[in-house]
Amino acid sequence: MSWTRRTLIALAVCVLLPLGAQGCATGEAHGRADAVSPPPVGKVLDGTDETGRHLREVARKHAPEVGVEVTWDSARGWDVVLTLRRFRFSPAGARPEVVPGRGLAYLYVDGRPVTRLRAPRYRLAGRLVPHGTHHVTARLYADDGTAWAVHGNPVESTADITASGAEPEPPESAAESAPAPSGPAVGTSLTGGR
Repeated sequence: MSWTRRTLIALAVCVLLPLGAQGCATGEAHGRADAVSPPPVGKVLDGTDETGRHLREVARKHAPEVGVEVTWDSARGWDVVLTLRRFRFSPAGARPEVVPGRGLAYLYVDGRPVTRLRAPRYRLAGRLVPHGTHHVTARLYADDGTAWAVHGNPVESTADITASGAEPEPPESAAESAPAPSGPAVGTSLTGGR
């Protein structure tokens, strides 16, 4: 190889090497000139809810909202209906990634977890609500398991219900998760905790 030829190759490498590195940094090396990471959704806080799940803080104007209504149906048991704003349920098997205003709800009775919801209606078995006053809470979670939060409080709604003990248990054939009819609210509130 002559001196001139080696010099030209060395100059070409010096010019092309930085350009190749720049292409790798911008995503051009993978054929995507517009590759940009999506911005994070909210901010994951150090604090957790009482179940140990981290809170994902979002601005109130973008935050999902939930309301909960619980009514007694003598033929079926307790019908739970959620009212949602700026929130959609993810389908079962959704990837554990955060999408604004999307995820699932957890249903609690007196602070004890009852079920995960991917639909706005649920039938709560009478055996889960014995005689006395109880708190039925619906809390919204992102698909990654973090709880949606506003001002450090989980996005949730609690309905207070009172079981007199005279409510007969519905027949065994009534499924707990079957669609529930809507009716007058026993108790309802909107986001931001109790």
